[in-house]
Amino acid sequence: MIFSKLFLQKDPPLSESLIKIKKELKRKTRPSSLKTKLSHEEERFVHQIKYRTSQLNINNVTRTKAYLDFYLHHPEVHWAFLGHMVSRNGGWNMTDLKGGMLSRLLSRKEKISFFSFLERGNWLIFQDAFPQFMLYEESLNCGKNLFYLLPHLNVSTFMETIWSHFFSEQDPYFLTIALVINEQSYLESRVLQNPLFKKNVFNTLEFKIQDFLSMNHVLFPYYENEKLKLIGQTLHHFENLHERILFGKRLYAILYGEKDRLQMVEKWAIENPHTGSRKDYWPQLFNTIEEGVPEKIWKPKIRSCNLIPGASRIFSPRLEFAWRDTEHESAELGDWYNKWKVIYYLTKSTEKVDGEIENEYCKTLERLEFAAITKKVLSYRE
Repeated sequence: MIFSKLFLQKDPPLSESLIKIKKELKRKTRPSSLKTKLSHEEERFVHQIKYRTSQLNINNVTRTKAYLDFYLHHPEVHWAFLGHMVSRNGGWNMTDLKGGMLSRLLSRKEKISFFSFLERGNWLIFQDAFPQFMLYEESLNCGKNLFYLLPHLNVSTFMETIWSHFFSEQDPYFLTIALVINEQSYLESRVLQNPLFKKNVFNTLEFKIQDFLSMNHVLFPYYENEKLKLIGQTLHHFENLHERILFGKRLYAILYGEKDRLQMVEKWAIENPHTGSRKDYWPQLFNTIEEGVPEKIWKPKIRSCNLIPGASRIFSPRLEFAWRDTEHESAELGDWYNKWKVIYYLTKSTEKVDGEIENEYCKTLERLEFAAITKKVLSYRE
Protein backbone atom coordinates (compact mmCIF):
# COMPACT_ATOMS: atom_id res chain seq x y z
CA MET A 1 0.00 0.00 0.00
CA ILE A 2 1.53 3.30 -1.13
CA PHE A 3 0.64 5.31 1.96
CA SER A 4 0.74 2.47 4.48
CA LYS A 5 3.53 3.99 6.60
CA LEU A 6 1.42 7.03 7.25
CA PHE A 7 -1.35 5.01 8.87
CA LEU A 8 0.65 2.82 11.22
CA GLN A 9 0.05 5.24 14.06
CA LYS A 10 -3.21 6.60 15.39
CA ASP A 11 -4.68 9.18 13.05
CA PRO A 12 -4.12 12.74 14.31
CA PRO A 13 -7.12 15.02 14.75
CA LEU A 14 -8.17 17.01 11.68
CA SER A 15 -8.68 20.75 11.58
CA GLU A 16 -11.99 22.17 10.42
CA SER A 17 -10.53 22.90 6.99
CA LEU A 18 -9.23 19.37 6.60
CA ILE A 19 -12.59 17.96 7.65
CA LYS A 20 -14.16 19.93 4.79
CA ILE A 21 -11.56 18.64 2.37
CA LYS A 22 -12.11 15.11 3.65
CA LYS A 23 -15.85 15.32 3.04
CA GLU A 24 -15.34 16.66 -0.47
CA LEU A 25 -12.82 13.96 -1.35
CA LYS A 26 -15.07 11.20 -0.02
CA ARG A 27 -17.97 12.60 -2.03
CA LYS A 28 -16.14 12.80 -5.34
CA THR A 29 -15.73 10.15 -7.93
CA ARG A 30 -14.36 10.80 -11.35
CA PRO A 31 -14.54 7.96 -13.83
CA SER A 32 -13.42 9.24 -17.21
CA SER A 33 -16.91 8.66 -18.59
CA LEU A 34 -18.27 11.26 -16.17
CA LYS A 35 -16.12 14.15 -17.42
CA THR A 36 -18.27 17.18 -18.06
CA LYS A 37 -18.94 18.03 -21.68
CA LEU A 38 -17.09 21.19 -22.60
CA SER A 39 -18.29 24.16 -24.58
CA HIS A 40 -16.30 25.23 -27.65
CA GLU A 41 -14.75 28.05 -25.61
CA GLU A 42 -13.72 25.66 -22.83
CA GLU A 43 -12.26 23.20 -25.32
CA ARG A 44 -10.25 26.01 -26.90
CA PHE A 45 -8.96 27.11 -23.49
CA VAL A 46 -7.92 23.56 -22.52
CA HIS A 47 -6.08 23.26 -25.85
CA GLN A 48 -4.31 26.58 -25.21
CA ILE A 49 -3.15 25.38 -21.80
CA LYS A 50 -1.75 22.16 -23.25
CA TYR A 51 -0.02 24.00 -26.08
CA ARG A 52 1.50 26.65 -23.82
CA THR A 53 2.70 23.99 -21.38
CA SER A 54 4.42 22.05 -24.16
CA GLN A 55 6.15 25.25 -25.35
CA LEU A 56 7.65 25.79 -21.89
CA ASN A 57 8.43 22.13 -21.23
CA ILE A 58 11.32 21.86 -23.69
CA ASN A 59 14.09 21.21 -21.17
CA ASN A 60 15.06 21.74 -17.56
CA VAL A 61 16.10 25.36 -18.13
CA THR A 62 12.84 26.44 -19.81
CA ARG A 63 10.60 24.77 -17.26
CA THR A 64 12.64 26.03 -14.30
CA LYS A 65 12.34 29.60 -15.61
CA ALA A 66 8.59 29.16 -16.16
CA TYR A 67 8.07 28.24 -12.49
CA LEU A 68 9.85 31.41 -11.36
CA ASP A 69 8.04 33.65 -13.84
CA PHE A 70 4.70 32.36 -12.57
CA TYR A 71 5.74 32.78 -8.94
CA LEU A 72 6.74 36.39 -9.46
CA HIS A 73 3.16 37.09 -10.60
CA HIS A 74 1.55 34.84 -8.00
CA PRO A 75 3.72 34.66 -4.86
CA GLU A 76 0.78 33.20 -2.94
CA VAL A 77 1.43 29.91 -4.77
CA HIS A 78 4.45 28.88 -2.72
CA TRP A 79 4.98 25.58 -4.53
CA ALA A 80 5.90 27.48 -7.70
CA PHE A 81 9.05 28.80 -6.01
CA LEU A 82 9.75 25.52 -4.24
CA GLY A 83 9.35 23.79 -7.60
CA HIS A 84 11.67 26.32 -9.21
CA MET A 85 14.42 25.73 -6.66
CA VAL A 86 14.08 21.93 -6.73
CA SER A 87 14.08 22.01 -10.53
CA ARG A 88 17.34 23.99 -10.44
CA ASN A 89 18.86 21.12 -8.48
CA GLY A 90 17.51 18.68 -11.05
CA GLY A 91 19.35 20.61 -13.77
CA TRP A 92 22.58 20.63 -11.77
CA ASN A 93 22.29 16.87 -11.35
CA MET A 94 21.83 16.48 -15.10
CA THR A 95 24.96 18.44 -15.98
CA ASP A 96 26.98 16.72 -13.23
CA LEU A 97 26.77 13.61 -15.42
CA LYS A 98 28.89 15.40 -18.04
CA GLY A 99 30.96 17.39 -15.55
CA GLY A 100 34.49 17.11 -14.29
CA MET A 101 34.08 14.34 -11.71
CA LEU A 102 31.06 12.15 -12.43
CA SER A 103 32.00 11.80 -16.08
CA ARG A 104 35.04 9.84 -14.88
CA LEU A 105 32.98 7.47 -12.76
CA LEU A 106 30.07 6.48 -15.00
CA SER A 107 29.94 4.74 -18.35
CA ARG A 108 28.23 6.40 -21.31
CA LYS A 109 25.24 4.06 -20.92
CA GLU A 110 24.95 4.88 -17.21
CA LYS A 111 25.05 8.62 -17.89
CA ILE A 112 22.26 8.32 -20.45
CA SER A 113 20.16 6.17 -18.11
CA PHE A 114 20.56 8.62 -15.24
CA PHE A 115 19.80 11.60 -17.46
CA SER A 116 16.70 9.91 -18.89
CA PHE A 117 15.48 9.21 -15.37
CA LEU A 118 16.06 12.79 -14.21
CA GLU A 119 14.66 14.37 -17.36
CA ARG A 120 11.52 12.22 -17.48
CA GLY A 121 10.65 13.05 -13.88
CA ASN A 122 11.31 16.77 -14.40
CA TRP A 123 9.23 16.77 -17.59
CA LEU A 124 6.34 14.84 -16.04
CA ILE A 125 6.03 17.11 -13.02
CA PHE A 126 5.96 20.24 -15.18
CA GLN A 127 3.34 18.92 -17.61
CA ASP A 128 1.14 18.06 -14.62
CA ALA A 129 1.76 21.13 -12.43
CA PHE A 130 1.95 24.01 -14.88
CA PRO A 131 -1.55 23.52 -16.37
CA GLN A 132 -2.84 23.82 -12.80
CA PHE A 133 -1.10 27.17 -12.48
CA MET A 134 -2.55 28.43 -15.74
CA LEU A 135 -6.03 27.37 -14.69
CA TYR A 136 -5.61 29.16 -11.38
CA GLU A 137 -4.48 32.32 -13.16
CA GLU A 138 -7.47 32.24 -15.48
CA SER A 139 -9.81 31.61 -12.54
CA LEU A 140 -8.47 34.80 -10.97
CA ASN A 141 -8.83 36.72 -14.23
CA CYS A 142 -12.46 35.80 -14.72
CA GLY A 143 -13.36 35.67 -11.02
CA LYS A 144 -14.73 32.15 -11.32
CA ASN A 145 -13.61 28.70 -10.15
CA LEU A 146 -12.51 26.84 -13.29
CA PHE A 147 -11.01 23.80 -11.60
CA TYR A 148 -13.77 21.55 -12.94
CA LEU A 149 -11.58 21.63 -16.09
CA LEU A 150 -8.73 19.78 -14.36
CA PRO A 151 -10.05 16.31 -15.39
CA HIS A 152 -9.67 17.39 -19.01
CA LEU A 153 -6.00 18.13 -18.28
CA ASN A 154 -5.59 14.68 -16.68
CA VAL A 155 -4.92 16.19 -13.26
CA SER A 156 -5.90 14.20 -10.17
CA THR A 157 -9.30 14.68 -8.56
CA PHE A 158 -7.33 15.27 -5.36
CA MET A 159 -5.98 18.54 -6.77
CA GLU A 160 -9.39 19.55 -8.08
CA THR A 161 -10.60 19.51 -4.48
CA ILE A 162 -7.49 21.26 -3.11
CA TRP A 163 -7.47 24.07 -5.69
CA SER A 164 -11.16 24.77 -5.07
CA HIS A 165 -10.38 25.04 -1.37
CA PHE A 166 -7.41 27.32 -2.03
CA PHE A 167 -9.43 29.54 -4.37
CA SER A 168 -11.81 30.36 -1.54
CA GLU A 169 -9.56 30.06 1.53
CA GLN A 170 -6.10 31.10 0.19
CA ASP A 171 -4.20 28.76 2.51
CA PRO A 172 -0.71 28.46 0.95
CA TYR A 173 0.43 25.68 3.28
CA PHE A 174 -2.33 23.24 2.29
CA LEU A 175 -1.84 23.97 -1.39
CA THR A 176 1.94 23.55 -1.24
CA ILE A 177 1.91 20.25 0.62
CA ALA A 178 -0.96 18.98 -1.53
CA LEU A 179 1.12 19.70 -4.62
CA VAL A 180 4.07 17.88 -3.04
CA ILE A 181 1.81 14.87 -2.41
CA ASN A 182 0.33 15.06 -5.89
CA GLU A 183 3.56 15.39 -7.85
CA GLN A 184 5.39 12.66 -5.94
CA SER A 185 2.40 10.32 -6.20
CA TYR A 186 2.13 11.16 -9.89
CA LEU A 187 5.77 10.13 -10.38
CA GLU A 188 5.43 6.90 -8.44
CA SER A 189 3.90 4.68 -11.13
CA ARG A 190 5.28 6.62 -14.09
CA VAL A 191 8.95 6.75 -13.03
CA LEU A 192 9.71 4.92 -9.79
CA GLN A 193 7.72 1.81 -10.77
CA ASN A 194 8.66 2.05 -14.46
CA PRO A 195 10.30 -1.29 -15.47
CA LEU A 196 12.83 0.45 -17.72
CA PHE A 197 14.09 2.77 -14.97
CA LYS A 198 14.07 -0.08 -12.47
CA LYS A 199 16.31 -2.10 -14.76
CA ASN A 200 18.61 0.64 -16.00
CA VAL A 201 18.83 2.86 -12.91
CA PHE A 202 17.66 1.41 -9.61
CA ASN A 203 18.57 -2.26 -10.01
CA THR A 204 21.62 -1.99 -12.24
CA LEU A 205 23.30 0.79 -10.29
CA GLU A 206 21.68 -0.12 -6.98
CA PHE A 207 20.84 3.56 -6.83
CA LYS A 208 24.30 4.55 -5.63
CA ILE A 209 23.49 8.21 -6.24
CA GLN A 210 21.60 8.09 -2.95
CA ASP A 211 24.53 8.54 -0.62
CA PHE A 212 27.57 9.07 -2.76
CA LEU A 213 27.15 10.71 -6.15
CA SER A 214 25.69 13.96 -4.75
CA MET A 215 22.31 13.71 -6.50
CA ASN A 216 20.49 13.37 -3.20
CA HIS A 217 21.26 16.94 -2.05
CA VAL A 218 18.80 19.79 -2.66
CA LEU A 219 20.54 23.14 -2.24
CA PHE A 220 19.01 26.60 -1.77
CA PRO A 221 21.71 29.27 -2.30
CA TYR A 222 21.47 32.86 -1.06
CA TYR A 223 23.71 35.79 -0.18
CA GLU A 224 23.95 37.11 3.36
CA ASN A 225 26.38 39.95 4.08
CA GLU A 226 27.83 39.45 0.59
CA LYS A 227 28.72 35.84 1.38
CA LEU A 228 27.02 32.97 -0.43
CA LYS A 229 25.42 30.40 1.85
CA LEU A 230 23.71 27.09 1.17
CA ILE A 231 20.75 25.58 2.99
CA GLY A 232 18.79 22.48 2.06
CA GLN A 233 18.21 18.82 2.79
CA THR A 234 19.49 15.39 1.86
CA LEU A 235 17.18 12.57 0.78
CA HIS A 236 18.35 9.04 1.51
CA HIS A 237 15.43 6.95 0.26
CA PHE A 238 14.34 8.43 -3.06
CA GLU A 239 12.61 5.21 -4.10
CA ASN A 240 10.20 5.51 -1.15
CA LEU A 241 7.11 7.64 -1.81
CA HIS A 242 6.39 8.28 1.87
CA GLU A 243 9.95 9.55 2.42
CA ARG A 244 9.80 11.77 -0.66
CA ILE A 245 6.62 13.43 0.58
CA LEU A 246 8.11 14.06 4.02
CA PHE A 247 11.26 15.34 2.30
CA GLY A 248 9.13 17.83 0.34
CA LYS A 249 7.52 19.01 3.57
CA ARG A 250 10.96 19.57 5.11
CA LEU A 251 12.16 21.49 2.07
CA TYR A 252 9.12 23.74 2.30
CA ALA A 253 9.74 24.31 6.01
CA ILE A 254 13.33 25.32 5.27
CA LEU A 255 12.47 27.60 2.36
CA TYR A 256 9.52 29.36 4.00
CA GLY A 257 10.45 28.99 7.64
CA GLU A 258 12.23 32.36 7.89
CA LYS A 259 10.83 35.33 5.97
CA ASP A 260 14.12 37.25 5.74
CA ARG A 261 16.00 34.22 4.47
CA LEU A 262 13.24 33.43 1.97
CA GLN A 263 13.60 36.92 0.54
CA MET A 264 17.35 36.40 0.19
CA VAL A 265 16.81 33.11 -1.66
CA GLU A 266 14.25 34.80 -3.92
CA LYS A 267 16.69 37.63 -4.61
CA TRP A 268 19.43 35.15 -5.49
CA ALA A 269 17.12 33.22 -7.84
CA ILE A 270 16.02 36.38 -9.65
CA GLU A 271 19.56 37.71 -10.03
CA ASN A 272 21.08 34.39 -11.13
CA PRO A 273 19.24 32.85 -14.09
CA HIS A 274 19.35 29.06 -14.14
CA THR A 275 21.79 27.59 -16.66
CA GLY A 276 22.18 24.05 -15.31
CA SER A 277 25.81 24.68 -14.38
CA ARG A 278 26.88 24.66 -10.75
CA LYS A 279 28.77 27.81 -11.63
CA ASP A 280 25.39 29.47 -11.01
CA TYR A 281 26.10 29.48 -7.28
CA TRP A 282 29.81 28.70 -6.86
CA PRO A 283 31.76 30.35 -9.71
CA GLN A 284 34.91 30.23 -7.60
CA LEU A 285 34.74 26.41 -7.62
CA PHE A 286 33.00 25.51 -10.90
CA ASN A 287 33.35 26.76 -14.46
CA THR A 288 31.36 26.14 -17.64
CA ILE A 289 34.52 25.49 -19.63
CA GLU A 290 37.35 23.08 -18.95
CA GLU A 291 40.30 25.05 -17.69
CA GLY A 292 43.79 24.09 -18.73
CA VAL A 293 44.85 20.83 -20.38
CA PRO A 294 42.51 17.86 -19.80
CA GLU A 295 43.99 15.65 -17.10
CA LYS A 296 44.25 11.91 -17.63
CA ILE A 297 44.74 11.48 -13.90
CA TRP A 298 42.57 13.60 -11.60
CA LYS A 299 44.58 15.64 -9.14
CA PRO A 300 43.16 16.99 -5.87
CA LYS A 301 41.45 20.37 -6.31
CA ILE A 302 39.15 20.80 -3.30
CA ARG A 303 39.69 21.36 0.39
CA SER A 304 36.73 22.46 2.56
CA CYS A 305 34.83 23.69 -0.50
CA ASN A 306 37.71 25.88 -1.63
CA LEU A 307 40.14 25.34 -4.47
CA ILE A 308 43.62 24.22 -3.52
CA PRO A 309 46.03 27.00 -4.56
CA GLY A 310 46.99 26.59 -8.20
CA ALA A 311 44.19 24.14 -8.99
CA SER A 312 41.83 24.73 -11.91
CA ARG A 313 38.08 24.95 -11.36
CA ILE A 314 35.83 21.91 -11.76
CA PHE A 315 34.12 21.60 -15.12
CA SER A 316 30.32 22.05 -14.86
CA PRO A 317 28.72 22.67 -18.27
CA ARG A 318 25.57 24.57 -19.09
CA LEU A 319 22.64 22.25 -19.76
CA GLU A 320 22.33 23.34 -23.40
CA PHE A 321 25.87 22.10 -24.09
CA ALA A 322 25.60 18.94 -21.98
CA TRP A 323 22.38 17.37 -23.26
CA ARG A 324 20.15 17.70 -26.28
CA ASP A 325 16.45 18.41 -25.82
CA THR A 326 14.42 15.21 -25.37
CA GLU A 327 11.33 14.17 -27.28
CA HIS A 328 9.00 12.64 -24.70
CA GLU A 329 6.23 10.14 -25.11
CA SER A 330 2.88 11.31 -23.77
CA ALA A 331 2.38 10.96 -20.02
CA GLU A 332 0.68 7.77 -18.91
CA LEU A 333 -2.99 8.30 -18.03
CA GLY A 334 -4.49 7.41 -14.66
CA ASP A 335 -5.35 9.03 -11.33
CA TRP A 336 -3.13 8.05 -8.41
CA TYR A 337 -5.70 9.21 -5.83
CA ASN A 338 -7.77 6.47 -4.19
CA LYS A 339 -7.76 7.07 -0.42
CA TRP A 340 -8.87 10.21 1.38
CA LYS A 341 -6.50 9.49 4.29
CA VAL A 342 -3.69 10.98 2.24
CA ILE A 343 -4.84 14.32 3.69
CA TYR A 344 -3.07 13.45 6.94
CA TYR A 345 0.09 14.54 5.17
CA LEU A 346 -1.47 18.02 5.20
CA THR A 347 -1.26 18.25 8.99
CA LYS A 348 1.53 20.56 10.08
CA SER A 349 4.67 18.91 11.37
CA THR A 350 6.29 19.85 14.68
CA GLU A 351 9.68 18.66 13.42
CA LYS A 352 12.43 21.28 13.61
CA VAL A 353 14.46 21.51 10.40
CA ASP A 354 17.48 23.82 10.41
CA GLY A 355 18.54 23.32 6.79
CA GLU A 356 22.27 22.98 7.52
CA ILE A 357 23.76 21.26 4.49
CA GLU A 358 26.89 23.10 3.39
CA ASN A 359 29.32 21.00 5.44
CA GLU A 360 27.71 17.77 4.27
CA TYR A 361 27.77 18.92 0.66
CA CYS A 362 31.45 19.88 0.93
CA LYS A 363 32.26 16.41 2.26
CA THR A 364 30.33 14.88 -0.64
CA LEU A 365 32.44 16.83 -3.13
CA GLU A 366 35.59 15.61 -1.43
CA ARG A 367 34.35 12.00 -1.56
CA LEU A 368 33.55 12.43 -5.24
CA GLU A 369 37.00 13.82 -5.88
CA PHE A 370 38.61 10.90 -4.07
CA ALA A 371 36.51 8.54 -6.18
CA ALA A 372 37.58 10.35 -9.35
CA ILE A 373 41.20 9.86 -8.32
CA THR A 374 40.91 6.19 -7.37
CA LYS A 375 38.04 5.28 -9.71
CA LYS A 376 36.81 2.80 -7.11
CA VAL A 377 33.38 4.29 -6.36
CA LEU A 378 31.53 1.65 -8.35
CA SER A 379 33.06 -1.61 -7.22
CA TYR A 380 31.45 -3.68 -9.96
CA ARG A 381 32.99 -1.65 -12.78
CA GLU A 382 35.81 -3.21 -14.77
